[in-house]
Amino acid sequence: VQLQASGGGLVQAGGSLRLSCAASGRTFSSYVMGWFRQAPGTEREVVAAIGWGGDKAYCEDSVKGRFTISRDNAKNTVYLQMSSLKPEDTAIYYCAAKAGYSLSSCSTMGYDYWGQGTLVTVSS
Repeated sequence: VQLQASGGGLVQAGGSLRLSCAASGRTFSSYVMGWFRQAPGTEREVVAAIGWGGDKAYCEDSVKGRFTISRDNAKNTVYLQMSSLKPEDTAIYYCAAKAGYSLSSCSTMGYDYWGQGTLVTVSS
């Protein structure tokens, strides 16, 4: 599967962005999808994941209540709606897919497919 992330940009603190990740292939609905981010000088971290049936896991306490992950299997797309953005949300955001799993989790293992990343910059 090939993944194409989009929707990043420059936004002021308190603003919102919606990231999209479009997947190729007919088996999108069988993948667990995750959003990761990597800020300069830090390791990549998993932000949220969503399973086949839409179960969700939010893996960073700082994003709970502000970020929402969702998927549209008919459109082969996973989204990350980000609200009340903070400067510390500034990072490159990546979407990823893993096969052979059904439920979401905060494990970083098993992601075989990655999008190219989209930059989110939040100004104070």
